[in-house]
Amino acid sequence: MCRVVDLQQAVLAKNDACAHTLREDLAARGTAVVNLLSSPGSGKTALLERELTLAHSRGIPVAALTADLATENDAVRLARSGVPVKQVLTDGLCHLEAEMLGGHLHGWLPADTRLLFIENVGNLVCPASYDLGETLRIVLASVTEGEDKPLKYPTAFGLAHLVVVTKMDIAEAVAFDEKEFRANVERINPGVEVVLTSARGGAGDGLLLDRALAARDGAPVHIPVMTRKSHHVHDAEDGQPHDEGHTHEGHTHDDGHTHHGEHTHAARAQDRGHAHTADSDTVASSRS
Repeated sequence: MCRVVDLQQAVLAKNDACAHTLREDLAARGTAVVNLLSSPGSGKTALLERELTLAHSRGIPVAALTADLATENDAVRLARSGVPVKQVLTDGLCHLEAEMLGGHLHGWLPADTRLLFIENVGNLVCPASYDLGETLRIVLASVTEGEDKPLKYPTAFGLAHLVVVTKMDIAEAVAFDEKEFRANVERINPGVEVVLTSARGGAGDGLLLDRALAARDGAPVHIPVMTRKSHHVHDAEDGQPHDEGHTHEGHTHDDGHTHHGEHTHAARAQDRGHAHTADSDTVASSRS
C-alpha cells in the first residue's frame, strides 16, 4: 500500500511541476486556462457552446479542448461556435494531465488566444486531483444531481474557484433546493461564488466568459480553504475533509485514491489517446 501511495504522490508531483511550467508558458503569451469539471450529463458541453458562441460574436479570441474516452461528439458540437476546437480521446484514462495537455496544445493553439477552455473528462473524482495549469477551475452540477453533490465530492467542489449550477430551467420540476445546495457548497468551500445557469433558458449567459476574462486580466480569484490549509481531502462518505498534511503547487490530492486495472495513474500519464481538431467544417484526426 505504501508503494502505491508513494507512486501516486510521485505522479502527482510530476504533474504539478508540468502544470507550473505550462501555466507560466501560457501566461507569457497572454492565455489563461479555464478547467471545467463535472459528472457526465451535467450540461457543461451545452453551456460551453453558448459561452464560446458569445465570445466569438464579441470578437474575443478563445479556444476549447474537450476530452472524452471515446467519440468526437463534443468537439463537433463546440465547433459550431466558430472558435478553434480540439478533441482529445484519452483511450480509457479518466482525466487529463498537464503533460498530456501541453503536448496537445503544441502547434495547435492560436497565438492570440486569450482564453482556453478545457472540458475535462466527465468525472468528479480523478480530474479533481490534477492541476492543468489553470487560472480558473470551475465545477458544475446540474439541478438533477441532488443538493448533496458537494458533500459527496468534497475535493472537486472544495478546490473550485467558481461553482456553477446548470439546467435551472427545470429546477422547479425536479424540486431542486437551491438554499440547501448553497449551504452544502459553503460547508466544503466557504466563500466560493455559486452562479445559476440554463443553456436552454439563457439564464446566466456570459457569466462564465466574464469571470474567465476577469481572472485572465488579473482580477482576484477565490482561494479555497482546502488550498489555504494545505491538506489532503478524501472523498469520504460523510463529505468531511480530513487532514493529511501535503499539497502540490496549491492543489490538493486524494492520496488514498487508486484506480483499478488500466485506470492506474502511473506510466499512462503522457502521450495517451488520440487528438482530434474540429472546426466548423471538418473533424481531422491525428495520433498524439
